[in-house]
Amino acid sequence: MNKLPRIVIVCMICFPLVACSAFPNILQGNSSSSLQGIHKIQHIIIIMQENRSFDSYFGTYPGADGLPRANGQFTVCLNDPKAGKCIYPFHDPDDKNYAGPHDAANFTADVDGGKMDGFIAQAEGSPTGCKGADDPSCGGGGGGGGGYTDVMGWHDARELPNYWKYAQNFVLQDHLFEPNASWSLPAHLFMVSEWSAKCSRAGDPMSCVNALQDPDFPPDFSVGGKPPSGKSPDYAWTDLTYLLFKQHVTWKYYIATGNQPDCANDAADCPPVHQDAKTPGIWNPLPFFDTVKEDNQLTNITSTQEFFQDAKAGTLPNVSWITPNDAESEHPPALISVGQNYVTRLIDAIMQSPDWNSTAIFLSWDDWGGFYDHVVPPAIDENGYGLRVPGIVISPYAKQGYIDHQVLSHDGYVKFIEDDFLSSQRIDPATDGRPDPRPDVRENASVLGNLSLDFDFNQTPRPPLILDNHPQPGPASIPGS
Repeated sequence: MNKLPRIVIVCMICFPLVACSAFPNILQGNSSSSLQGIHKIQHIIIIMQENRSFDSYFGTYPGADGLPRANGQFTVCLNDPKAGKCIYPFHDPDDKNYAGPHDAANFTADVDGGKMDGFIAQAEGSPTGCKGADDPSCGGGGGGGGGYTDVMGWHDARELPNYWKYAQNFVLQDHLFEPNASWSLPAHLFMVSEWSAKCSRAGDPMSCVNALQDPDFPPDFSVGGKPPSGKSPDYAWTDLTYLLFKQHVTWKYYIATGNQPDCANDAADCPPVHQDAKTPGIWNPLPFFDTVKEDNQLTNITSTQEFFQDAKAGTLPNVSWITPNDAESEHPPALISVGQNYVTRLIDAIMQSPDWNSTAIFLSWDDWGGFYDHVVPPAIDENGYGLRVPGIVISPYAKQGYIDHQVLSHDGYVKFIEDDFLSSQRIDPATDGRPDPRPDVRENASVLGNLSLDFDFNQTPRPPLILDNHPQPGPASIPGS
């Protein structure tokens, strides 16, 4: 553990939070002169969007392991059972997508023993009477209905000009997998704790059992036709904030105000439910963790409005997670353009912050959302990995125009945080002082690559790349497409 995070926490304990803004350059002034290697990163920011596969966003990106092609033609083609024909990948110019179902059973069917050919059949077979667009048993539009929807569609810089510019100027990861072979709630549990479980006794970590598909849901969430439970879950196992708190590493979980994906009832049409920092949900699980409550850290779960204030003042915490509202999430049927504009605003704010020169941004999408991807995911344990998702690393120390081909997952973010701030201590029942029966220590998986290789800590910090929140379309990746 280096000393700088301790300086920050002293500031936050000894003074009101607003007073810390009087010291915006404590980290900034030391970030390049007194720290070495990974420790030049004093602010790690994870921006997690929703439900896109790698091939759907970067399948035609030059140099990446994208949609297979030969002689100018795609060589993959999936059977459409209803139409009785084979569907090749196609350019999809639409801002609104619908995709397919994406729970644990759909993952197994999509992968089909490594054939990677189940996506269209799963989209066509998804229910049509969904309680809400974020029900993982459905496509984003409430069911496949009469066709293969858009699971074989791909986008490029015409729809994603800023995402492609970030990839071109920083690091694109083309073998980043969802850590769990399932949907959003387990993915977000893995993001903060490296496990998805169900606990039978409140407050008892040893009563928790593995739950890839069905951890306890937030009280107002309806999935797979089941009515909401009305009861708050108890996530008793150990999460990363437990270690961060013990080592005086500052953190915040920023939530975008707006509508959340939870259904308040089991009516056929799910009415919008307000979301803010005080609203637990499938994208905001930390309020249900015993450790967060016991450590009196609930106030660290706050709004993105506070994120913009912290960025401007140079008072960002050491570790940040940023979660969108439904409209900004890119979760079908949310508009791609709205999500990209929201992410650009976040990144612009970070780049214009006094904290930029000591920051690493990890941008990704939590699961594949039913969209096609051609790469067979590695089997790590009973929980994953899941399918490939896009991953971009943005930092003044990120390599420029680099494509990282390492096998990675969102577990790598947790590992990077632990290596930077916790002297490589893991969420490990054998060593962290708070045992639970998780099946393994995900950060130690032998197949998991090293995110530090995406950086050159010897280079002069690179200047910001400020982008337009409402960009013009970029060029086509394939001439004539």
